[in-house]
Amino acid sequence: MLNLGILAHVDAGKTSLTERLLYAAGVIDEIGSVDAGSTQTDSMALERQRGITIKSAVVSFAIGDVTVNLIDTPGHPDFIAEVERVLGVLDGAVLVVSAVEGVQAQTRVLMRTLRRLRIPTILFVNKIDRTGARYADLLAAVADKLTPDAVPMGSVTAIGTRDAAFVERPDDPALVDVLTRHDDALLAAYVADEGAATPHRLRADLAAATRRASVYPVFFGSAITGAGVPPLMKGIADLLPAAAGDPGGTLSGTVFKVERGAGGEKVAYVRLFSGTVHTRDRLMVRGDDSKVTAIGVFDRGGTVRADEVSAGRIGKLWGLGAVRIGDPIGEPRAGATHHFAPPSLETVVVPAHPADKGALHAALTQLAEQDPLINLRQDAIRQEMSVSLYGEVQKEVIQATLAGDYGVSATFRESTSICVERPEGSGAAVEFMGKDGNPFLATVGLRVDPAPAGSGVGYRLEVELGSMPYAFMKAVEDTVRETLEQGLRGWRVTDCVVTMTHSGYAPRQSHAHATFDKSMSSTGFDFRGLTPLVLMAALTRAGTVVHEPLHRFRLEFPVPCFGALLPVLVRLGGVPRRHDLHGGGDAGWRQLPGASSGHSSLGVLEGDIPAARVHELQQRLPGLTQGEGVLESAFDHYAPVRGPAPARERWDANPLDRKEYLLRVLRRVP
Repeated sequence: MLNLGILAHVDAGKTSLTERLLYAAGVIDEIGSVDAGSTQTDSMALERQRGITIKSAVVSFAIGDVTVNLIDTPGHPDFIAEVERVLGVLDGAVLVVSAVEGVQAQTRVLMRTLRRLRIPTILFVNKIDRTGARYADLLAAVADKLTPDAVPMGSVTAIGTRDAAFVERPDDPALVDVLTRHDDALLAAYVADEGAATPHRLRADLAAATRRASVYPVFFGSAITGAGVPPLMKGIADLLPAAAGDPGGTLSGTVFKVERGAGGEKVAYVRLFSGTVHTRDRLMVRGDDSKVTAIGVFDRGGTVRADEVSAGRIGKLWGLGAVRIGDPIGEPRAGATHHFAPPSLETVVVPAHPADKGALHAALTQLAEQDPLINLRQDAIRQEMSVSLYGEVQKEVIQATLAGDYGVSATFRESTSICVERPEGSGAAVEFMGKDGNPFLATVGLRVDPAPAGSGVGYRLEVELGSMPYAFMKAVEDTVRETLEQGLRGWRVTDCVVTMTHSGYAPRQSHAHATFDKSMSSTGFDFRGLTPLVLMAALTRAGTVVHEPLHRFRLEFPVPCFGALLPVLVRLGGVPRRHDLHGGGDAGWRQLPGASSGHSSLGVLEGDIPAARVHELQQRLPGLTQGEGVLESAFDHYAPVRGPAPARERWDANPLDRKEYLLRVLRRVP
């Protein structure tokens, strides 16, 4: 059993490769077309219409005696969260690179993550039959931009034509060089015995190194013609590691996808790392004791019902009503973390008809179950619904899904950047019980200090943990984290440490007849009510700086267009970092097909641009570059906003306005 992910930049041919693998394995009789909307894994109507993968899909096939659960993932950057959820359940991956477009922005993002997670990976260079396909140049780009440990498994003949073919070279000297680069023992063995580097020995050592994720085999081929696919399939079976796990061990698994069945019931896609789940087993998910009512496993292109799913396999579970993406099944798996940046845009969703507000909220709630990073938020004051986005394509997909799947027509306001606030300095505040107009039976003191970028929110105690009941301590910490979702200008506050400096409470009081007197005793309500006032007072003294998300961009364009392009880029807030207008350097360039000398080179410009302006640049690019411009961008970092800092309207009781806050919380002003 092998759980295999196929990943790529959009349009590299990932879904077409999936179709070719299924056809070669005998699962389907005819290869589907992305353009015609007839592929196995793009099952959503919207995927078929747009010709892109939006949701990950699982399909099973066999290579000899190895059963492969293949997971086709989205390639468009707007759906990177869907890719993230898949990475944690893979045994190995195939990263598809286009022989024509080469190494692209999303390819680099994916490869960095695969290497960081040490997921064994094979590279497949697709489209060798297309005009403009490259071999040597592309291998150099792979070594430079993806990994120096890539090793070609053969060469290509008749490249760029329909007759292009992949020729394996099992004894390529480059293979020995790459294998011994990280293995001194292997180098010594080869040096001691000149005949040790036999094709059989090399293949065995290559498999071991690939499974350690220290070497990355590179195959070439075409998903359309089938060239190079048989060697790739053999490489998948021989070089990537089989799924591990003890079916009799402690139950441990991860939910990486949730969908709704025909009857509206939740269906959870689960990868089990240990143990076995049987039909009618009871599982604790989000505090809900649920019974597994049905199990599906993947078999030869479809799903079949089964009585159990065991370690190493992927299964579909019915009956888990409270389940959400990312939930553990059984014991949580150690080391599970997020690997990609959060969404950098947000928008307000408005129903076309006011009467549909409830239906819209229900529909968005279900979409948030399938993609938690949508981060549905409803303003308790204005009753507006907001969602987070990676890009404008995702907004279009959500709008079409609401109309097509839920019958709800909705419009979206203009997307805005999701900024963050970081403390500018340190600040402290304290309110004592019974003093200075404190209406709560609680004493809380907090200090806010800045922390390194990317560290998130830390919480510390400078009071004894036993100085008051743990429930009150927990109420303060939880409320601190909730309150920091809206800082002085309404943005989430991050990269800080909050320290509790003072604490106090009124012990439980009762009358002579032993009845509890709430008016004389502290409750969790007192600490949840007081903490926002103290925290925002401390934050006000510390001050905050609003930071906006910046994308790192790479822009290809005809060199004569540079003069028109640069001023527009600067007006949009772009900051060029490096450029190449002469075809030299490592920024890269290429020739326009059929263009004459002097007008054939494409320049390259790299730099940073505010996330909110990426879509506008994308829209203006064709007119500025005679239709030849290509923009690649991805979130890179947060930076202080230049000019007036934007503010976001609050959706809470507003602890920055004490009178308004107490009116909303206590229904009175003391």
